[in-house]
Parts: sequence; structure tokens; C-alpha cells
Amino acid sequence: MTTPKKILLLPIEDKTIVWFAASNEYVVFENEVASILQQRISGSSIDEIALEISSKMDIPFTEIKDFIENLEEQFLNKTLVEHIPLEKEASKIQKPKKFEISETYLINDVVCKVSFLSKKERELVHPKFAHLVTTDAPLHHHLFEVFINNNEIILYVNNSFIGTWHPEEVHYFQGKFSMELIQKIHQKEESKWMGVFHASAVSDGKQSILFLGDSGNGKSTSLALLQANGFTCLADDFVPIAAENKEVYSFPAAISIKKNSLQVLDSLYPSLADAIEYDYIRLNKIVRYLPPNNADFTTHLPCKKLIFIKYEKEVDLQVNSISKLDAFQQLIPDSWLSPLPENAAIFLDWFAQLECFQIKYSENEKMIAAVRELFEVSRV
Repeated sequence: MTTPKKILLLPIEDKTIVWFAASNEYVVFENEVASILQQRISGSSIDEIALEISSKMDIPFTEIKDFIENLEEQFLNKTLVEHIPLEKEASKIQKPKKFEISETYLINDVVCKVSFLSKKERELVHPKFAHLVTTDAPLHHHLFEVFINNNEIILYVNNSFIGTWHPEEVHYFQGKFSMELIQKIHQKEESKWMGVFHASAVSDGKQSILFLGDSGNGKSTSLALLQANGFTCLADDFVPIAAENKEVYSFPAAISIKKNSLQVLDSLYPSLADAIEYDYIRLNKIVRYLPPNNADFTTHLPCKKLIFIKYEKEVDLQVNSISKLDAFQQLIPDSWLSPLPENAAIFLDWFAQLECFQIKYSENEKMIAAVRELFEVSRV
């Protein structure tokens, strides 16, 4: 009999979300299939389960047995593939004797110095954090070092080797850099985070709402419009949520504004006209960066709503509740979720309490009013 692997189950609507500890994977199953997995974990043999199902559903025993074996091979026997930096990897790396560029960032009372080998490495990090640069901090609390060696991006933090990434994995490097940064800002190790979401978090000062949207749907433009109308940008593109309280924590990166959004925002943010433009050929986009209006990056607030937002030309405002399963399957792919069982359980509990909506709009004022109403409803 296969050694049982731990799973967690969350019934949602007419299906069940199953989390597999061995692979840190979330999969949506039919309830009957989830029940089979639960029985296997509880110790029932494949033959016992197959015999019971066969007698109930008049399906050949061998067919059911093959299905269970394939199910187990595909999910229960899969293991987490995660690159963990090894000491022997670090021993092969020679840190540069001199870094060409250093930037010092002040995030509330935390001072982080980042040393870059050259302008090439600097462009991987600096544009999103340029608004945090300080020249008045002679001492730093944390030292980040970024350099490229043998065509690999290498990161050290406080003289500890963090990892290496190939150029095509630059978004993984940036994610790890950001993860290291939030640990320093909020004094929480990686094990203390429930997850990090590829989304935006907007606050009314008392709570937050998570905004998602595919590239080109106007998510960043909507965020910029909202922060110009009384809301606060807690985080953009990288939204960390702590395990202990299931609250969204501030992340100080700037909002990326695409070229085709400038006309909508130029009257609200005159500084965008003179902002540096970055051409990300690999991502096929040209952006400028808008600093968040957050005055306190230690802020953390509860989040009870998730909104998929989309700008569509000439569409009437639409605000609709959406299937939580659909929302889940859109939320998960670009998210980092803690592999720890206790944090996975917290994540499922948090998601189960969320209200999920979709907003489609063409008129900015109506979108802003709709978001304001959703915040008001949350406080009732």
C-alpha cells in the first residue's frame, strides 16, 4: 500500500478543492473523486474503495481500480519540486570585489542598501523602488547584493546566499527579492506568510480589497484612479498576506503604468509625463512607474473581497458576484502559497470567507463609485 500523503479538503459550491502536502498543489475535483482521495489517506485500500464504488455504480471493478491507481500516481505520489540553494552552490560563486552601483532605500524606519554589479542588474530591481531612495541614511539595516555571473542572476542578502536564476527566470528572481524585502520590512520570516498574490490591494483605511485582472484589462490604471480618489494602494503586483492574522501587508513597490494609460491619468498625475520610460521587450510592454500614495508601509488590514476588474470600451457598468471556483482557478496560477500544512489550512479558510465579484466598466467615475459602495457594504 502506498504511504499516505497528507491532504486538505475544502468543499466549494458543487466541487471540492484539494490541497496536496507532497506537492503544495491545489486541484479542484468532483466531490466523488475527492472522497476517494480522502479514503486513501484515511487508510482504505484501493481494492476496498474500488469494490465499494463498483457495487454502487455498476462499473467494472478493474476500471475503477485503474482509475484510482492513476489518480494516486498523478496526485498523491507527486512531490514538490523546489530549488533550495545549497552551500556547495554558494561555494562555487565568487562575489565581485566591487559593485558599480549602490542604492539605499528607506521604507519607514528600515534602511535597505542594494548593491548592483552594473546598470544591467540595477534595471532588474530599481525602477519599482526608485521613489524610496534616500541619501540621508549613513547606516543600513540590511544589505542586498545583486550580480550576474556566468549568465545567472545571483542574490545575496546580509551576506547569505539566496539563489541563482537564469535570465528567462527573471520574474522568479524579482519575486524572491520581494519576498526577502517583505521579511525585512515586516520582520516576518517566510514561514509566517500565508501567501503572496499577483494582484493589487486597495485600502479605505480600515480594510482592503484584492483586485485581479489579466494583463491589458486595466488593473493598474484602475488602481491609479482609485488612489487618486481617496483610496490607498497597499500593494501592486505583489500582495503579501500573513498567516497569523490573514491580513494584507503593505508592499512599497510603485505601480506600473502602461503607455496607453497615460492619457487617462496625465491630469491626475502630471509627474507621469516626465517619468522614465522602461521598455520590457521580453514582456512586450512599455511602462512608467507611479509611486503609491501609502504613507505607512507597516500597515496591514483585513481583506474580505476579491474583485476581477476589466475595462471595456462603451460597456455599461457591471458589478456581479462570480463563482468562487472560477475565482479560485484564476487566483492560484500566479500566486506563491506557503507549502506548510498549517498555512495551507489558513489559506483555505481565508478563501472560503471571501466574497468574489467582477467589475466591468468604461466610465471611471462609475467604477470608483462601485468600489466605494463595496467597501461600505463590507463595514455594515
